[in-house]
Amino acid sequence: MKQQFTRQEVRRLLRVSEQQLKSWEKQKFIALTSSYGYSHLVALRTLIQLRKHHVAPAQIRRALAALSRKLGASQDPLAELKLFADGKKIRVEIEGRAMEAESGQLLLDFGAKELNRLLAFRPKEDHRQQRDQRAEAAHWFERGLSLEQSAAPIEEVMQAYQKAVELDPNSAGAWVNLGTIHFNARSWVQAERHYKKALEADPGYSLAHFDLANLYDERGDHKNALDCYLRALQFSPKYADAHYNIALLYQAANQPMKAVRHWLTYLKLDPSSHWAAIARRELHKLRQAAVVKGARGQGAS
Repeated sequence: MKQQFTRQEVRRLLRVSEQQLKSWEKQKFIALTSSYGYSHLVALRTLIQLRKHHVAPAQIRRALAALSRKLGASQDPLAELKLFADGKKIRVEIEGRAMEAESGQLLLDFGAKELNRLLAFRPKEDHRQQRDQRAEAAHWFERGLSLEQSAAPIEEVMQAYQKAVELDPNSAGAWVNLGTIHFNARSWVQAERHYKKALEADPGYSLAHFDLANLYDERGDHKNALDCYLRALQFSPKYADAHYNIALLYQAANQPMKAVRHWLTYLKLDPSSHWAAIARRELHKLRQAAVVKGARGQGAS
């Protein structure tokens, strides 16, 4: 059986803050999850090393996109390829030989077959402008995150994220963060519009489904909230917070068996937090209600 680690264990093992972990999740360097395996640890260690060498997140994003798109060597380059910082550049080691991750520039002699394969990795001229525009959008997204973390005026934060989506309408993370700003301001219509824009850019973005569900839940639209939470689970089955909120909705809708199933799943994913204590309390209430109901049924017979 493969060893799994909780979010808290991973943070303790790797000495990474919750804020940094959430930042990497928002940037989609790592998947949003509550249970981590060995491949997750490898990916996180790589990100930590790149960060220590002050490699810009936008550069990491470009390198990962290039490796996934061109080499086709792995669905997760961070976990399955050896990436390392060389000055401010990212190198990738393949079979003991290294090249620049983003451009595919050869650092050592390769055989003819490998050479032809890797030369095809160079970006085409007609894609260069689009690539540069995406890079600039990533820069503004990173600026927005930095401004949020430094408690800058909300107008400045919004301007940064807005610039990111203008340059790259597929910047799902920027759309979500704009939506959350409107959500916190209780501007429901604007928040919903931005969350839906994020899902247009990336239909599999579980965080956007989750945030949209929170919006519907806040407005009392429990049916749409439940649908969106369940969609978040389709893409991230171990999304603990989604299980928690789904359990609450099923419990309020008098569907105790479904609520119990999600409470139990939540407790497997997050057994030791403050919210776990609440989950255990609610689970106990449901079980007690079932016992009382059963006793009444026996008395009636």
